[in-house]
Amino acid sequence: MTELSGIAWAALALAAVAVGVSKAALPGANTLAIALFAAVLPAKESTGALLILLIVGDAFALWMHRRHARVRALVPLIPAVLVGLVLGSAFLAFASDAWTRRVIGIILLLVVGVTLWRRRGADPATAGGGLVAATTYGTLGGFTTMVANAAGPVMSMYFLAARFPMREFLGTAAWFFAGINLAKIPFSVGLGIIVPETLLMDLLLVPGVVAGAFLGRSLLSRLDQRTFERIVIALTVAGALYLVIA
Repeated sequence: MTELSGIAWAALALAAVAVGVSKAALPGANTLAIALFAAVLPAKESTGALLILLIVGDAFALWMHRRHARVRALVPLIPAVLVGLVLGSAFLAFASDAWTRRVIGIILLLVVGVTLWRRRGADPATAGGGLVAATTYGTLGGFTTMVANAAGPVMSMYFLAARFPMREFLGTAAWFFAGINLAKIPFSVGLGIIVPETLLMDLLLVPGVVAGAFLGRSLLSRLDQRTFERIVIALTVAGALYLVIA
């Protein structure tokens, strides 16, 4: 921590605000946080540091959106997510920082492309794709969240494919990520990517998450469904391109 410059701390503070905004209103905004943390810290260590802030953001998201959730829609995802977490842990044990970023970026771009293709002209009742889609997105979500806390864009595409209304999208996502991020803690501790220094850094950044959550809440009242979906897709693509190119 003492080696971080003022610019580095400013980037981390901005990332913390982005976490709060992403949890409260714009799910794709956490790709900015992923990019900033990866730019300041080694990729694997940044994953552990960001995880704690995401859990703080999850608490605010549940408080704001829990009443709008479709919790039953998450049940088919659980087995696939667990498989993805195990695969992601194995990948982290061997992959370099550069490969970690690029693999996640490529996966996100593919997920966006497939989701938009499947939504085109699809019946809203079947756009989600049922068990096959839940298994595919769930496995990718578990893998990407374990490797780089990047399940937000993957699961955003799943909820968009299933045509969730904006409020239900945010409420269901809040329950999903609260569960999955808590489940990641034992994996992250075992891999050595959450350490005491990480917790101290996060303690200093928590006010940024809180500020971002309330900022996101104010933004949400100004969004309609179409604008919300466009912003989510645009933020996901931007974050994916950064991970591939960086």
